Amino acid sequence: QVQLVESGGGLVQAGGSLRLSCAASGGTFSNYGMGWFRRAPGKEREFVAHITWSGGSAYYADSVKGRFTISRDNAKNTVYLQMNSLKPEDTAVYYCAAIKVVAGTLSRSPLRDASYDYWGQGTQVTVSS
Repeated sequence: QVQLVESGGGLVQAGGSLRLSCAASGGTFSNYGMGWFRRAPGKEREFVAHITWSGGSAYYADSVKGRFTISRDNAKNTVYLQMNSLKPEDTAVYYCAAIKVVAGTLSRSPLRDASYDYWGQGTQVTVSS
């Protein structure tokens, strides 16, 4: 069983920055594509970003393009989400998730939360205006 633990959330003023981390254990980290999702108050969980197992490709929701950057350090078993120019509408619980990779490929869309095999418990990000 793979365990994912998020950290780095907190309270920040609009325009500020936060860096979220997700530490993985219980599996071979490089065998997983990694994603970030978020759930804002009163809204469905939505896709934020995904990075492939090799770190060679990244995908972002339109709402965060140009502001957020996903990265990973396979040696540290950690994926990051650098969030800049934060807005009050970014306030949400942010979740780290993992998709098992077989033969270096994914058979499911990383933009869908149902595609992911493992989830962290989330970390709260609150952006004040």
